[in-house]
Amino acid sequence: MGMDAIDKKLVEFLQADATLPIAELASRVNLSQTPCWKRVQRLKEEGVIRAQVALCDARKLGVGTTVFVAVRTNQHTEDWARQFVTAVRDIPEVVEAYRMSGETDYLLRVVVSDIDDYDRVYKQLIRAVPLFDVSSSFAMEQIKYSTALPVR
Repeated sequence: MGMDAIDKKLVEFLQADATLPIAELASRVNLSQTPCWKRVQRLKEEGVIRAQVALCDARKLGVGTTVFVAVRTNQHTEDWARQFVTAVRDIPEVVEAYRMSGETDYLLRVVVSDIDDYDRVYKQLIRAVPLFDVSSSFAMEQIKYSTALPVR
């Protein structure tokens, strides 16, 4: 799909604030409302805009501790991978999960209230699927956080 400069601006504005009314978006990109609305709808239909969500404050929700969990396995089978993916998807505290290259097989970002809460999540994970090695690092400070992707 080709995106022109107006589409890119719309995506930038919506990543910053998805609640902007169409009238405001249209004004910012110098379009009338109907063509602007049609462009936004096309961006949604084509999957450029996957969802519009509310970003919440983790501390106010009681999950202000971030843990990065590096997982290594010695079982590289489809069955094990399927079991692991299911386990990770079923743990709501795991907010991101990646299959990696290199020494770490999977990297998880987990949000919890404290160390004891993480221990509960850890035990839930190791009960669900056999793991070779798990290394957990607690984030001390969040230096940068953004949900906005670069639009080029």
